[in-house]
Amino acid sequence: MTLANGRTYLAIPGPSVMPERVIRAMMRAAPNIYHGELPDMMPGLIRDLKAVARTRHHAAMYICNGHGVWEAALANVLSPGDRVLVASTGHFAHGWAEVARSLGIQAEILEFGTRAPVDPDRLRQRLLQDGNETIRAVLVVQTDTATGIRSDVSAIRQAIDAAGHDALLMVDSIACLGCDRMEMDAWGVDVLITGSQKGLMTPPGLGFVFYNDKADRRRDDAKAVSYYWDWRTRTTPEVFYRYFAGTAPTHHLHALREALDMIGEEGIEAIWRRHEILASAVWAAFDHWGQDGPLELNATDPAFRSHAVTGIRAGSDKATALRAWCEERAGLILGIGLGMEPSDHFFRLGHMGHVNAQMVLGALATIEAGLKAVGIPHRGGAVEEAAAIIADRA
Repeated sequence: MTLANGRTYLAIPGPSVMPERVIRAMMRAAPNIYHGELPDMMPGLIRDLKAVARTRHHAAMYICNGHGVWEAALANVLSPGDRVLVASTGHFAHGWAEVARSLGIQAEILEFGTRAPVDPDRLRQRLLQDGNETIRAVLVVQTDTATGIRSDVSAIRQAIDAAGHDALLMVDSIACLGCDRMEMDAWGVDVLITGSQKGLMTPPGLGFVFYNDKADRRRDDAKAVSYYWDWRTRTTPEVFYRYFAGTAPTHHLHALREALDMIGEEGIEAIWRRHEILASAVWAAFDHWGQDGPLELNATDPAFRSHAVTGIRAGSDKATALRAWCEERAGLILGIGLGMEPSDHFFRLGHMGHVNAQMVLGALATIEAGLKAVGIPHRGGAVEEAAAIIADRA
């Protein structure tokens, strides 16, 4: 017997819940890819994507996932033998470094662990040691999806400038664009990457690279770029066909157009505020549960917790039993422990994109039922703590 029959809540940190409007936008016949509605919508799509990233510069679109835009961003500004400094707060920084090495790029890891953000002062000190400026770029993951750690991108830019270093600042905002605040131009980000499947509420399969003129000048000498990953042909194509180096992802584009319309209707500032409030409710619940048990938020300081995803330490391998109970008995799908050891001691709750108060409160109530069912010690009444935050701030 199960209580999971009915609509499930996919509360993993991506792909995120897709709005009905977005799903319906895809339910249509294949369009003409040479002229008409689809080519005509591209300038507006680019404009609205840049508005979400808060940039006036360039945007290139790819048919790929996040790993694809990792490669696209690197290939357009670097050559084999170049060196990058990768500031790591978890699993995905190491993934980006691995892609760099596959291109023949030397990737040095500056490790900050899995429970703290990038320390700008340590970064500055490392760049000061690079007197010959062999480091061509600093790679940062704004929110690591595995740990839930969010770094201060603006402070990282200031650290690079304080060191008097000319390295590009390249930021992975795959987990959190449209959830955590991002000000690409104001914060001095040279290259920003993201995917369609999280804050942008669109099916996986589209990747985006935003870049400024400084980054584009590096393209002149980049030796790692290939025909497919070249961002220049995609940014200023002579014909629609070249936006994607071939046939466009037609139905994804209709979905993205609808998602961007929804983002525009709500307003990006309001979206950031919604995510902040819902994340605060999640944190309050877990802090309360943990007073009488092993549950602990991976990010100890709220200042470096993401508003898109929360990583939780369960204190035992019962995290796996909790995830199984929530999915099989109640219809709530939680994220696995990823890149953490031992992985079955961790789980993640995604609260990104198309989520609201009743979804988050329902998820928290389900988790509390699961804690009781699988025998994880906790202090009862956490949902009331979360509800009080929403009642006070909504």
